[in-house]
Amino acid sequence: MTIGNIEINESYSIDIDVTLPQIQMDFEWYIGYSVRNESYTVWDDYEQFDGKIFRVYSKSRYLDFIKISTIATDDYPGPYKHYGISCSNHIIDIVSTSDPIITEVARELL
Repeated sequence: MTIGNIEINESYSIDIDVTLPQIQMDFEWYIGYSVRNESYTVWDDYEQFDGKIFRVYSKSRYLDFIKISTIATDDYPGPYKHYGISCSNHIIDIVSTSDPIITEVARELL
């Protein structure tokens, strides 16, 4: 599919499935976070990561931004990682010194 001048390949919908677990992610500490409307994002071959919907980046524009716009280093506050979450309408980026704490949350039955 082509939208404007951009070719979109291998896309798929993010469907809500109430039979799947609902999870919560908490970070004990973060250096920065960002929420973007997914409609305004594009694929960037510069970035390197593991994962699909939940990603851990080894190289990203957001890590570059954190390095030049904050005083964060591997010495203070310590080694950090960039986590990315692709949601149905948003892209969430978190840079944190701690791995997320993931818990399952009970669904409310209607």
